[in-house]
Amino acid sequence: MVQAKYIFVTGGVTSSLGKGIISASLGKLLSSRGFKVTIQKFDPYINVDPGTLNPYEHGECYVTEDGAETDLDLGHYERFLDITTSQANNVTTGRIYFNVIEKERKGDFLGKTVQVIPHITNEIKRNFFALGETGKYDFVITEIGGSVGDIESLPFIEAMRQAKWDLGPGNFLNIHLTLIPYLKAAGELKTKPTQHSVKMLLESGVQPDILVCRTEYPIGNDIRKKLALFCNVPYNCVIQALDAETIYDVPLLMRKEKLDERVLERLNTPYEGEPDITQWKDFLGKLKNPTKDVQVGLIGKYVELHDAYKSIVEAFVHAGAVNECKVNVKWISSEEIEEENVSTKLKDLDGILIAPGFGERGIEGKILTAKYARENKLPFFGICLGMQCAVIEFGRHVLGYTNAASTELNAKTSDPIIDLMEDQKKITNMGGTMRLGAYPCQLKKGSKVREVYGKDLISERHRHRYEFNDKYLTDFEKHGMIASGTNPDSNLVEIIEIKNHPWFIGTQFHPELKSTVLSPHPLFVHFIKAAIDYKKNKDEQ
Repeated sequence: MVQAKYIFVTGGVTSSLGKGIISASLGKLLSSRGFKVTIQKFDPYINVDPGTLNPYEHGECYVTEDGAETDLDLGHYERFLDITTSQANNVTTGRIYFNVIEKERKGDFLGKTVQVIPHITNEIKRNFFALGETGKYDFVITEIGGSVGDIESLPFIEAMRQAKWDLGPGNFLNIHLTLIPYLKAAGELKTKPTQHSVKMLLESGVQPDILVCRTEYPIGNDIRKKLALFCNVPYNCVIQALDAETIYDVPLLMRKEKLDERVLERLNTPYEGEPDITQWKDFLGKLKNPTKDVQVGLIGKYVELHDAYKSIVEAFVHAGAVNECKVNVKWISSEEIEEENVSTKLKDLDGILIAPGFGERGIEGKILTAKYARENKLPFFGICLGMQCAVIEFGRHVLGYTNAASTELNAKTSDPIIDLMEDQKKITNMGGTMRLGAYPCQLKKGSKVREVYGKDLISERHRHRYEFNDKYLTDFEKHGMIASGTNPDSNLVEIIEIKNHPWFIGTQFHPELKSTVLSPHPLFVHFIKAAIDYKKNKDEQ
């Protein structure tokens, strides 16, 4: 069995420095050398998972193949490494305490007083090591959420300290990510915040092995020497992380700084040659040298916080690169779309995507958007609630069901075209109880989606409680909106499309969750191609 080595990534000074991107970039470099790598995220908040959090609180809730609702950083891990993650890759304080309290209730601690040390820290370590003990990985990278010094993070830092001694020499490494701020008035970079951050980490009993320094300006030799001296880190292990044009530059920037080599040396792991990142460079070449551009409207209710739709935005990046096209995303709040202004707000777009979401706010704006795209033959892509809005709009304005609605928004509607799934009707707990994770979908022969995917059976990830009401399907298909994808076991409608429209597709699932740099999602690739064609035809008229 492979003896995994463990790399812990911590952050200091401030949050949002990019621990997830650094972790994913290092993982990419190590996997490109032929090593088997996985990445996990430990979050210090007390929610059991992000499933019940408002996107404004925590950004996108990312769903894994096995149906776990997780932190958005797992999306970065999958997109960079072209791997699938699972429930085991994201653990919160809430999950740790939940597990320990369950054991206490069962009497597993034989009457002992249950304490943070050793019981909570032992449970954290058990989760630290779980993936590594499968024997599948050479390296397990663990990102610790939050910043060193946060009261919530203390048990994780203490568990990490203990893990070093449990693992033994050559099997543990800490990368500490800090900020080197630039003071404009003084005209210089300042190292003191990093020194204090390392001091705080040392007070917790952890000596960082490598410093990764986020900075707006290059750090010279003097600053590297100063940090090495005051932070007790080798000079060549002070790594510069300059602000990048795109997150996809970061693996190359870290390669230039030889982060992967420093990690392998510190972990006594032999290596030779260069990592094979040819495909990554090809992707970046297309991304940075587009031959055309399109403007796509992203219609949602959380548009002020772009991280709420992180996977959709990144899927646009992947699809744009394939088509050698720059995708300019126009963020439009569905609450601002009304009958009087819909044409003004949408007329300059080459494609429209109605984003997923929950609740009543902004719903009528999404329905008006779907109507505009349908009537003006504008490429349309609806995801989850976006697909449901397209169905409601078609029911109202094509089939004449004037009261067509979702029972999520109008429980007493006479035409529940979107209704609560049967197995959801008796559920009272909100967390982790939706239809979650990967389900199969059978594609209809002769449909546009069958052509897009190039196969009959697909598997996609879900996160929803409401579904298309089969009672109305015959009427919809008779008028041109067909169910082009259905679940082979339950017959639930998973994809709709309009036959006499250039590109009008809605999916109940979330295709954005499976788009990666090396495997862009075909629906996004073809949607952007449709937008390119639309713009070309418009320009020629």
